[in-house]
Amino acid sequence: MKKIADKLKEKNIAEYLIYMWQVEDLIRANNCDIDKMTDNVISGFNLNQTEKEELIEWYDNLINMMHAEGVNEKGHLQINKNVILELEELHGNLLATTQFPFYHAAYYKALPFIIELRKKSSKKEESEIETCFEAMYGILLLRLQKKEITKETQKAIDAISNFLSMLANYYDKDSKNEIEW
Repeated sequence: MKKIADKLKEKNIAEYLIYMWQVEDLIRANNCDIDKMTDNVISGFNLNQTEKEELIEWYDNLINMMHAEGVNEKGHLQINKNVILELEELHGNLLATTQFPFYHAAYYKALPFIIELRKKSSKKEESEIETCFEAMYGILLLRLQKKEITKETQKAIDAISNFLSMLANYYDKDSKNEIEW
């Protein structure tokens, strides 16, 4: 699980964030208890002793962070909030220039759906980027529950997904200093 997170963070920051939100929920489903995580999650993997100890340590650190940050029941770890903040900053930088017309187009195509989601949300203080991730995570949960997704919702998710994909791609390029501002 930690190795998956590390690879995703390197490869696709958007997938990494969704994955980490799943990990937070998995920890919550096990009452933020490392013994339950070991019994219910870690024991299901075919790991050698070193890998098992590393995974236990990773989950235990996340559990301790969740306790310290008061996100045992809801909310997100600061490490995950920081990813959102980095993406928001990059988003602002990308919009502040005419250098990225395809990004602008993807954003403005997703914007009506973002506005509608924000109107429906009780989280009025969250950013547009976080709203997009909340939508993507919500769809993931619906699919896991095998619930129907309407054509209208799918259209919105397609636009948001395309937008986040472009943002993640620019994040990768920016982290490698491949963008000439």
